[in-house]
Amino acid sequence: MRKFEKISFSQFSHDISDDKNLYDEYNLPKRGTLKSAGYDFYAINDFVIHPGEVMKVPTGIKVIMNDDETFMLYVRSSMGFKYNVRLTNQVGVIDADYYNNSDNEGHMWFSLQNHGDKDFVVKKGQAFGQGVFSKYLITDDDEATCIRKSGFGSTNKEG
Repeated sequence: MRKFEKISFSQFSHDISDDKNLYDEYNLPKRGTLKSAGYDFYAINDFVIHPGEVMKVPTGIKVIMNDDETFMLYVRSSMGFKYNVRLTNQVGVIDADYYNNSDNEGHMWFSLQNHGDKDFVVKKGQAFGQGVFSKYLITDDDEATCIRKSGFGSTNKEG
C-alpha cells in the first residue's frame, strides 16, 4: 500500500499551528500529469527564503509505503534552475518505518537553502517540492534487525 496522510491535528498544532481551518484546507501531494514521477508538495503558508538563508519547511504530510520501498524528497526542477534553491541534504530519504514513529508521526519536512541572489517567494498552495517512490534492494547477507523507535536521525542511534 502507498498513500499520503495528514499528520494528526495534535502533531500539526505542535509543529505548525493550532489553526484548525488551516489544518482542514491544506492538500495532500499530487502528481501534475499522467506521466509525472514526482508528487508535488504544496505550501501550507506563504514563506520567503532570503539569499543565503536556510529554512525548514513543514509539509503536514506522512507517507505509508511497502517495506521494500523508499520515498525520496527533491526540489522541483525549476527551483534549482531558476532560483538556485536546493535541499540542504540534496535528497531526503524517507524509510518505510518512518511512518507513524513515536517522535513526530513521520511528518516530512523540506530543509531548503537559497543559494541565489534574490528572495525565493512561495505562496500558500504553491508547489515547492516533490517526492518520488522507489523500490530498493538489499544484499543477500544483510543482517539488519533493528526496528525504528523514533523519528528523524534515529537510525544513527539504534542498532
